[in-house]
Amino acid sequence: MINLDQSTELLDFFKALADENRLKIVGLLAQKPASVESLARALGLSVSTTSHHLARLAKSGLVSARVDGHYNIYSLQTDLLHKMSQRLLQEDTLTTLTPLTTEDTFEQKVLRTFVDAEGRIIAFPAQEKKFLVLLRYVFKAFEAGKRYTEKEMNEILSHYNEDTALLRRGLIEYKMFTRETDGSAYWRKEPDKAE
Repeated sequence: MINLDQSTELLDFFKALADENRLKIVGLLAQKPASVESLARALGLSVSTTSHHLARLAKSGLVSARVDGHYNIYSLQTDLLHKMSQRLLQEDTLTTLTPLTTEDTFEQKVLRTFVDAEGRIIAFPAQEKKFLVLLRYVFKAFEAGKRYTEKEMNEILSHYNEDTALLRRGLIEYKMFTRETDGSAYWRKEPDKAE
C-alpha cells in the first residue's frame, strides 16, 4: 500500500533534482560551498533565478546556507543526500509506490469503515459486496491445507467478532471454506477456487 508521506517525500526529492540547473548547482556545491553570486556567474544565470533554484534545493534539505558578511554561503548537505537516497530508494519503499487498483481502494475503504484499530469487525454491512470484503479479510487468518474443528474455527473468528456463526456460515456459503457433512472439520479452499 502506498504511504502518502513517503510518496510525497520521494516526489519532493526527485522534483528538487529534476532540473538541469539545480543538478549543476548540486555539482558545483559538491566541490565547495559558494555564494549565490558565484553560482550565478558559473551557470550564466541571473542571481534571482539562481536564488530560486537554491530555495527549491533548500526546501528539500539538500542545501543549507550560512551568513558570511554580506553573503549567504550555500553548502551541499552530502550526508542528508546520502541518507535520503538510501532510505527513499530502498526496495520496500519503492514497492509501496504501486498504484492501488479500484478494487483495492474499495476494499480499504470498507475495512476502514467496518474494522477498528485492533482489527475487530465493529459492524456488518447490509451490502453483499462489502460483506465479502470482510469475509476475505477473515479468510486470511486461516492456514491453507489445515483442518479446523468448529471450536477452533470459532476461537479464531472470535478475534474478529463475537458473531462467529455469521462469519462461519458466510465462509461456507461463499465457498471460501468446505466442511465435512457432519460439521466435524472445516478447511480453507485454495484462493483460486474461492468465489
